[in-house]
Amino acid sequence: MNATDRKIFCALFASIFAAVTGVGIVVPLLPVYAHSLGADGIYIGLIFGAFSLSRTFFLPYFGRRSDKKGRKPFIVTGLFFYAVISIAFIFSTGVESLIGIRFVQGIASAMIMPVVQAYVGDITPPGKEGWIMGLFNMSMFIGLSAGPLIGGIIKDRFSLQGAFVCMGILSLVGFGLSLVFLPPVAEEHTVKKGRPPVAWSKILKDRTIIGLSVFRLVYTACIGIIWGFLPVLADTEFSISASSIGILVMMGVSVSGAIQVPMGWVADRVNRKAMVVVGGLVVTASVYSFVHATGFHYLFWASVVFGIGGGISMPALMAAAVLRGSHIEAMGSVMSLLTAAHSLGMLVGSVLAGVLMDLFQLRQAFYFGSMAMAVGTVLFVICTWQSDLSRGTVLSPPPQIPEG
Repeated sequence: MNATDRKIFCALFASIFAAVTGVGIVVPLLPVYAHSLGADGIYIGLIFGAFSLSRTFFLPYFGRRSDKKGRKPFIVTGLFFYAVISIAFIFSTGVESLIGIRFVQGIASAMIMPVVQAYVGDITPPGKEGWIMGLFNMSMFIGLSAGPLIGGIIKDRFSLQGAFVCMGILSLVGFGLSLVFLPPVAEEHTVKKGRPPVAWSKILKDRTIIGLSVFRLVYTACIGIIWGFLPVLADTEFSISASSIGILVMMGVSVSGAIQVPMGWVADRVNRKAMVVVGGLVVTASVYSFVHATGFHYLFWASVVFGIGGGISMPALMAAAVLRGSHIEAMGSVMSLLTAAHSLGMLVGSVLAGVLMDLFQLRQAFYFGSMAMAVGTVLFVICTWQSDLSRGTVLSPPPQIPEG
């Protein structure tokens, strides 16, 4: 990276760290809050699902628009609306309003994450995709790990409204950093190229992108299940405090964040497909272990193992996505598809787990997650069977994709 690109990277890293920490403060508290308002499993699932539904719908639009119009306008707008939405949480009075607020928050999120990841992909030097994406992912994982712990402490010592205020302040910090330190749109790499993005019809036929998206979907479904139902399991069956619940949710993302950089370095030097598969198997085993939880310590170590699985697989998966997006010159579109898979996974995982909780018992949600992860890992192998995901290549030689 040259000096300008390093400045851009640092601004994106700090902005997303602040914004994601704010979100992490609030999200793990929402299931317990909704449950206290009388929400059953399906409504808890809808609180998470509404966010994922709106984000999934708008992601392709904002990702593709950023390929045409530049990244900065979408990033700063989304971060500003994150701050505004935090005020709406404060005045929420029921489960229905929480669902509506989360729906609007999903639209704001669609402007941020895939566009930021595409921006990082734009400035990533060839051969360092795993290292750079692992380093950037650390901002999100550390923010998400610090957020639940901070949120639990704020709720225990102050109030839930205090957590919402903290989220708003951090979102404003991210907004200010992006507004001031990101260069004008005319200086962005994607705008300088001046080339129209590849047609969706061609991108959606790419078997490698399909395989990467499927794995991202099932992995995120497991995250949705853990975020949505681990707090309820810990609260209802083991009477664990809000601060301790924050620690449990924090462990998975913090461990994953801590090993993003070393695993990214490894991903630039070994077979990335193997890393994704190994990580998927570890995640499968960890989610299944929640079915047999006996208390705080069991839940703690299951969360740690879950973080290890994600930390192994995600840098390799994102490095392959950067290579593919760069190759077809549609980084925003590729990242939006992976983020759409992320959102759809949160939606499917949380809603179906809520249905299983209502029809059977809470622990069946985790059994469903482990089975979905196993199937998704197998489908990833099938879709990328003839693909080379190792350093410096993107697949078996890809077909020529026309512009338009």
